Amino acid sequence: MEAKIKTKQPEIIFRNGKAVRVILDIDEYKEMLERLADIDDLKLLEEMRKEPLKFRKLEDFLTEYSPHV
Repeated sequence: MEAKIKTKQPEIIFRNGKAVRVILDIDEYKEMLERLADIDDLKLLEEMRKEPLKFRKLEDFLTEYSPHV
């Protein structure tokens, strides 16, 4: 497995002396989006774990379940 070497640094665009835009390598951008999605998933999982799990018998579920097929 080859190690991936990142050579491109983000480019910062300035307007009136203030940073207003950043140009990223597309692979870095995609990785950043994946990480943000993972963070959202972890937050949702954390919230779900605060509530106790509720189980019911398979038979009960099957009697209530009616697929629309």
